[in-house]
Amino acid sequence: MEIEARLGDTVKKGQLLLKVQSADISGAFSDYQKATADEQLARTQLERAKLLYDKGAISQNDLQIAQNAEDKAKVDVANTAEKLRVLGSPTLDRPSGLIEIHAPISGVITDQQVTNGAGVAGLSSPNPFTISDLTHVWVLCDVYENDLASVRLGEKADIRLNAYPDQVLAGIISNIGPVLDPNIRTVKVRIEMRNPGLMRPGMFVSATFHGRQKQSRAAVPATAILHLHDRDWVYLPVTGNQFRRTEVVGGDMLPGAMQEIVSGLAPGQHVVANALEFQNSAEQQ
Repeated sequence: MEIEARLGDTVKKGQLLLKVQSADISGAFSDYQKATADEQLARTQLERAKLLYDKGAISQNDLQIAQNAEDKAKVDVANTAEKLRVLGSPTLDRPSGLIEIHAPISGVITDQQVTNGAGVAGLSSPNPFTISDLTHVWVLCDVYENDLASVRLGEKADIRLNAYPDQVLAGIISNIGPVLDPNIRTVKVRIEMRNPGLMRPGMFVSATFHGRQKQSRAAVPATAILHLHDRDWVYLPVTGNQFRRTEVVGGDMLPGAMQEIVSGLAPGQHVVANALEFQNSAEQQ
């Protein structure tokens, strides 16, 4: 009948979401009203029977029949009231087939399957609304089996969102899947973290896991790496004015216009700071 919230809205626990006209509630209210009227009539007849019995106008059997009728009427009232409660009736004082549906939790409406004038199934899918608590989220990662040795429960992981690549978030590894995907040779790893307000369901992220074994790698100015024929090269001084071009494998970019060298160069070795300028000068000579 009425929809008070929409897809994407942030709602609080107890907030009104929608109002539904229920034929079951209307029928149950009708049964409750009839049972209440019968109970009132049975109570009046019992009081009259007690008065007549005290004056000897009726037998004890007639009094017991009236008492039994009043007891049955009370049971009918209790049963119809319980049926209303199970169906979700808010009150017994003002009979109405209009039900108010309130949010059971606080969160964000991430799915809406109801419109004005549409029917709503009570015990089957789809649900009218799906409310998700996005204050804490899960990040599900595919980790190759060769890298599983560096992933341990309870350790931290760095999270970078594709939408916000400059921000680094932190999460805790809470689960390592027991099953390996035989097609891509990966295991699902779950990271739990607090949502700073940027994360939305379905986003792609990159996760960095930190192993316990420390490794020392060289870092050089990004200009020291020469990209030639899909390979990375640096120039190393040999003796005097002689230099040797050496192939390396470049890694991640680092602060200060530096770049990590994964292999091909040991920490402490000297390189030419600007490889492209050095090569142009050498060719001109």
